Amino acid sequence: MAGSTSMSGGREAVHRQSMEETEVTGWVGWIVFAGTMMAILGVFHMFEGLIALFRHTQIVFPTSGLTVQVSYTQWGWLQLVAGALVFLAGLSLFTGRMWARTLAVILVAISALVNFAWATAFPVWSITLLAIDFLVLYAIIAHGSEMKVNREAE
Repeated sequence: MAGSTSMSGGREAVHRQSMEETEVTGWVGWIVFAGTMMAILGVFHMFEGLIALFRHTQIVFPTSGLTVQVSYTQWGWLQLVAGALVFLAGLSLFTGRMWARTLAVILVAISALVNFAWATAFPVWSITLLAIDFLVLYAIIAHGSEMKVNREAE
């Protein structure tokens, strides 16, 4: 039992902690992986946004048959802002804070939805990013609290 006390004989109360509160496993590495991947993907999205804004002739961007119809300018600004948010959320995962994990889960879930929407235009790339999104989501949701324990142990 986490944080329970026991009375042994007439002695003072002894505080016990569970293994769950103090144990750090190898999944901390996966959280570092998740933060690093989010930061790198954020930079890639920002580059894609800048290219869409200033050199849209360089992008292979289908104009019909898409789930979402957008212009180069709209797509560029969306990628630029979203990339900056993903980059900052990825860096914030290293702090182990709950708000950072919550923001990261929300942004990665949105990323998964966007990749699903673009699957008709870029099927291999979308499926690859969906797989990474799901790995990152699992690492953050299932083992995100271990980063906090690791930070407090230092």
